Parts: sequence; structure tokens; C-alpha cells
Amino acid sequence: MTETTNPTPSAVDTTPETRGLVPLPIAAARALLLAGGIATAASTFLAWTWTSEFPGDLTVTGYPGGLQWLTFTAGVLTTLFALAAYGVRGLGWLIPARNNAPLVLSALAGFGVTWYTVLAISTELGGLANLEPGAWVAAVASLIPLLGALALPEKATGDTKEHLKAYITKAERIPAPQDISPWLERAIITIVTIIGLGVFTYGIDTEYGELFIGYLIVVIFSLWALHTAGVLDRFSRLVAHNRSFTLAMGFAAAIAFPFTQSDDHYANIGVNILIFGTVALGLNIVVGLAGLLDLGYVAFLGVGAYTAALVSGSEFSTFSGVQFPFWAAALTGAAASLVFGVLIGAPTLRLRGDYLAIVTLGFGEIFRIAVNNMDGESGPDITNGPNGIPSIPDLSFFGFNLGQSHDIAGFTLGRFANYYLLMVLIMAIVVLVYTRAADSRIGRSWIAIREDETAATAMGINGFRVKLIAFALGATLAGLAGTVSAHVTYSVVPTPYQFAGSTPPNSAFLLAAVVLGGMGTVAGPILGAALLYLLPEKLVFLQDKSLLAFGIALILLMRFRPEGIIANRRRQLEFHETGQLDVPEQTTLTDTPGTVTKAGA
Repeated sequence: MTETTNPTPSAVDTTPETRGLVPLPIAAARALLLAGGIATAASTFLAWTWTSEFPGDLTVTGYPGGLQWLTFTAGVLTTLFALAAYGVRGLGWLIPARNNAPLVLSALAGFGVTWYTVLAISTELGGLANLEPGAWVAAVASLIPLLGALALPEKATGDTKEHLKAYITKAERIPAPQDISPWLERAIITIVTIIGLGVFTYGIDTEYGELFIGYLIVVIFSLWALHTAGVLDRFSRLVAHNRSFTLAMGFAAAIAFPFTQSDDHYANIGVNILIFGTVALGLNIVVGLAGLLDLGYVAFLGVGAYTAALVSGSEFSTFSGVQFPFWAAALTGAAASLVFGVLIGAPTLRLRGDYLAIVTLGFGEIFRIAVNNMDGESGPDITNGPNGIPSIPDLSFFGFNLGQSHDIAGFTLGRFANYYLLMVLIMAIVVLVYTRAADSRIGRSWIAIREDETAATAMGINGFRVKLIAFALGATLAGLAGTVSAHVTYSVVPTPYQFAGSTPPNSAFLLAAVVLGGMGTVAGPILGAALLYLLPEKLVFLQDKSLLAFGIALILLMRFRPEGIIANRRRQLEFHETGQLDVPEQTTLTDTPGTVTKAGA
């Protein structure tokens, strides 16, 4: 993207008096940063250990392997930022904010993944003796750019606290880029989409926990660096100018995902992420737009799943002689969830705040206990009690059986890949419904109710009707996703449909996905569901500590980014002092002529 200002020799203007956290001359600091980035990338071509018992085969000299590829990526990114700070022509777009924070964060990415790998080798293989000289070279090389980056000043201040604060925040005002042609904007969006698909695919394909942890280190610090550099803000402006094209590219990348997989297990992860992302998007209507805290939302997913299981031809169903086609089963499940949403919402939505949360939590528990007791002994024989409804047959469309593998354009799509593509179609419908509803008159009413229900009611908005519509629509979307979930898992049992548990789906998981990803956005809940599903899946030791991990993640998020990973513009302005609401200096009517005061927002 073309810049409006010429690149400067360094990311920020410096004077001989200014210094960073490390007392080094500016020229030496920049040289260390560049040399260290190159050395970090080059060190991955050396052997780091002598035995192949550590996963990833780090015993080869000549090319990287396993975790070394992540160190190589971080080293290349650090080198590019260092060259941009030198003012190399063509790289000025990497640091539009003209600050040194991205230099520090990219160096931290290389340092973090390298030292994590060295410590993991030593721990798992039984001591530092298992390290080859290449590992020591990499450890020292990754430390060099970090020292250089910390020696660069962010602001002309000697206050260490202010230095640290400046390193983790981006510039308040980023120079606007020059206008570029629409085709070039779309080309940039296409390239970013391809890179994003590659990064996501790499994360899902990680075969062992150590590689996934290293992947998280590099991705988190790299995205943080791009954010503080202002690159993500620049890209968000392109997205705002090309919303329809960006949405189309996102769905194109989603469709392309199963064609990149050789193992159907990873497609299974993908289809579950889409199912829970769809449910989280429905919850986002209730919580993010309307501001209604629903702690029993997973029950609507269960209503849809049980309804589809009853009418899809399972021999264990009470209606075993009935087998609806999928479109009819999906509509039946969505309609059942809609009815339950209205029945629960009508008497409870006159409550507010904590009282509403307690009632919805009670509804979720009532649903789980009810389906657990409908076994023919404790209650009517409908749901088969704790055994659930197994043997749900696979779906079939016009002779295309989703339970069988199919060859398409030379690619073999397994069972889960077929269901994944079905969920992409359903996700497209849900996103369309969500965006149209959010941008409509009813969507603006939801936002008004969320901000101040008393004021909205005084302005003529029927608060009860508006909230009931949000509740019913959110329940319908959850029920629609539940119909697919029943066929993907072959069976439905009451165990998962609870407030909290070690595995999704549960209400705490869905609520955490919405808050973590960003309330009131489309991509936020999907991203939150992807993160919260992948972490326990890839990090086995978190299985029994998932609630603890969710709690820690939410505390950190509320402290450092309360608006969520993907921020809604309105909420971002609410939570941060961006300076965009400042009122210019005004003259007040006082006894002293010419007295000027500054009013802040």
C-alpha cells in the first residue's frame, strides 16, 4: 500500500539523549536487530539435537524441521521489520505507525519459540546434554535481536513504566494511505486470505503438542506486532471498503479447507468448529446485540439435535418409522428450538440482569434433567434417557451420501469433509441472517436496549417484543446447527448439554467464545469458537483444566482487550481512550475575557 509520507531512517524520531530499556547507541541497536533476525533464521539450518526421539526431527543439518520452521518464520519477520526501520524502499508499509513496538514483539516471537524448543528438548530428553551446538547458536541468536529492539526508544522518556506501556500499544493516529485502485485492494485481500488459510491449516495439522504451543507463540506475537505496527488497521480499512468481496473470499477459503487435508480427522475438527461457531453466532444476537445474559443457551442446541434424531430414521427413536429428508429435519429442529425459545422467553424476559441469567441457567439444567429422565421409567419414553438416541443415519442429497468418501477433481473428500461443506453452506445462511438482522431497524433496537433499556423504552421501543425476537432468533440458529451436529456424531446424549464441562458444547464454552472473539461482530464468535475448541483438542493436558484455562483467558482479555480479539468499533471506543471523541478548545462565558478551557469527552 502506498504511503503518504516517506519512510524515515528509523521507526520513530530519535535524539542522542533518548535510550531504550537497554543502554546501547541507536545505530548499534538497529544493527543488532537486523543481524540477530538474520542469525535466528539461519540457525534453523543447523541440528539442534542428536536424537530423533524429540518430535519433528531436529537432527538434520541443511534444512529446518518441526519447530525450527517456526523459529525461521519469526526470524524472517524480525528481519523484515528491521529493514523497514532502516527505511528500505518498498517496506515502509510494514510500520505505518512509525513506532518500535513491532520490532520488540517480533523479536519476542523468535526468542519465545526458540527458547521454548530448547527447554522442551532438555526436559523431555533428560538434560542439556541432548542439545547440539546448533541449539546453543539458535538460543544466543534469538537473544540478540531482542536486546537490540529493547535498546530502541519508543518515546523520549526515561520512565521505564512508560517505555513498557508504549511497547505494547500502537500509535494513536496512523497516517492514512493514499487511495489505490479497487482491483489492487481486492488483490491484497485475496493474498491475505490465502495466507490466513495457510496459517489456520498449519495450526490444525500440527501433530504434537509441542509444535502447537510453538505455533501459538509465533502467531500471537506476530499478530500483536502487526497490530501495533498499524498494518491490521490499514487492512481493516480495506475490508470496510470491500465488505462483500471480503466475505466472499472468506467463504471461498472455508470451502477450500477440506481440499487441503489428507486426514479426515482434521476435517472433523473443522466441522465441529463451524457447528459451535454457528451456535456462538446465534448467542451473539442474544448477548452481543441485545445484551441479554443467557447461561442456558446450549439447551437450544440440544433441542435441535434431539428433534432431528427423533425424525431422521434412527431405529432407537420413538418415531423409528419416520425418516424426514434433511431439509425437513433441519426445519423441524429449528422450529422446535424457536418454540422453546418463545415459551422460555415470554415469561422470563421481563426480568433484567442477574435475575434473567439465573432463570436461563435454570432452564438449561431443566432441559438436561428432562431428557435424562424421559426413558420410559422416570418419565415418558421419548429420548431414551441417559443412553440417548444412537445410530442416526447419514444424510443423503439427491443420491449424494455424506457418509461415504467421494472423489472431486482429484481430491478425496471423506465423511467429515462432506459434513464440513454442508456446515459452510449453513454458516453462510446464518451469517446472512445475522448481518441483515443487525443492520435492520430491529438490530438498532437491540443495540438501544443493550445500552439503556429504560431510555430505549422511553423513546418508544417495545423492549419486551424486541428482546423476545432476539431470544427466538438466537434459539432458531442454535437449533439449526444442532440438526447437523446430531448426524455428525451419529448420536445424541444429554451429557454435553450443561452449563460447564470439560468438553464442548456447553453454555460456558459458547459464552466464552462470544466474549473472547468479540461481542457484536460476525467473525469474533467464530474465531472464539475455533480457539476454544482447538486448545483442548491440541493440548491434551488441558482436558481436565479447560474451565481454569477459560477463566484465565477471560481475565487476561478483560484486562488487556475487553472489547474482544475482533473489536466492534462502538465497543472499542467505549473501552479505550482513543482521542477520537475529544472536543476542540472552546471559549467559555466567564468574567475574564479570552479564558479558554478544554472539554474532554
